[in-house]
Amino acid sequence: MDIKVPEVGESIQEALVASWLKKDGEQVAKDDTLCELETDKINVEVPAEVDGVLRIKVPEGETVQIGTVIATIDEGPGATPKDSDKDAEQKPNKHTEKKADSKTVTKAETGDTRINPAAKQLAREKGLDPSTIQGSGRKGRVTFEDVRQAAAGTVTDKEAVARPEAPDETLDTSGRPTTREAMTPIRQRIAARLLEARQQTAMLTTFNEADMSEVIALRSKHQQHFTKKHGVKLGLMSFFVKATVEALREYPTVNARIDGQEIVYHHYYDIGIAVGTERGLVVPVLRDAGELTFGEIEQQIAHLAEKAVQRKLTLAELEGGTFTISNGGVYGSLLSTPILNPPQTGVLGMHAITERPVVRDGEIVIRPIMNLAMSYDHRLIDGREAVGFLRRIKEFIEDPEGLLLEL
Repeated sequence: MDIKVPEVGESIQEALVASWLKKDGEQVAKDDTLCELETDKINVEVPAEVDGVLRIKVPEGETVQIGTVIATIDEGPGATPKDSDKDAEQKPNKHTEKKADSKTVTKAETGDTRINPAAKQLAREKGLDPSTIQGSGRKGRVTFEDVRQAAAGTVTDKEAVARPEAPDETLDTSGRPTTREAMTPIRQRIAARLLEARQQTAMLTTFNEADMSEVIALRSKHQQHFTKKHGVKLGLMSFFVKATVEALREYPTVNARIDGQEIVYHHYYDIGIAVGTERGLVVPVLRDAGELTFGEIEQQIAHLAEKAVQRKLTLAELEGGTFTISNGGVYGSLLSTPILNPPQTGVLGMHAITERPVVRDGEIVIRPIMNLAMSYDHRLIDGREAVGFLRRIKEFIEDPEGLLLEL
């Protein structure tokens, strides 16, 4: 039976064979996950549809077209593994020979580490050997969290942070060392989208700042009850999603897009939330954000962020947003110009909260201030609308009671 790269969306034409979870010549069972494919938008796990022996035709690291046969399965439980595998079993490697006296062979020597695909990729990126990490998943499977903790140095086993050999270095024209590696599909897609935004839009950015005192006080007052009721913490993002939706109601052009010679106004609010991951920025979408409560917004953001980190986002969760919010403040950014996510015509940038001296009622006082930036496509949105839209968000954030009461 042929194992082909499945169709995952009309706009996706190729996929990278990111990792094989089963070895060539290994006996597999129906529904076993064989490999993980990486596209420019999502990752896809490919399962076995029958029992049999796996014959890999495309190795890890190669990019192939949708529909390409990347492996076959010799069907039936009685299928015989390849001779090369038998030889490998009969000829133990040098590590096994060294430990022949103790009759002990580690997972590192047999290559039999059970690991989640996302965890395997993170381990590769962090320079960790999965076989040295204690798995907490089912049947000892190494999970994403296991790898994350190992990378953070929280695992007690000294071998858990052992690094494999560094990539081969080459010399540039000046004779100094460099390392080359292929761009992943998602990084290529990010690069293309950023270039598209610059070349095909008339992007400008307007700035403002918001006093976060009231929002911080509300979060502190209600955090414990909110967390107990909704199972998730009350963050800043829910306030900004609510403020953005209300501002979009007043400035519908910011929620619109250009289609040829026409303007398409959206009468719904699908808000993209930019999430940074180890492999790049992804923007999952909160559908019908105008209908969601604070609790539902925080729950969905947490759910989507977890799926983004674990590379489990579906294509439907990434497409079709009408406006985007990006929080560079979580990385310490004080001010930046967010880039549009076409065909959207607006994006809001949040930044780090810092205490600053400001004037209130004729006196200089210290307040927690956040810089706000709103980039927009000037072909559709005038400066007056952009400035008014951002000012309205500032007003909602500085008076969250009005936001809660929908005033």
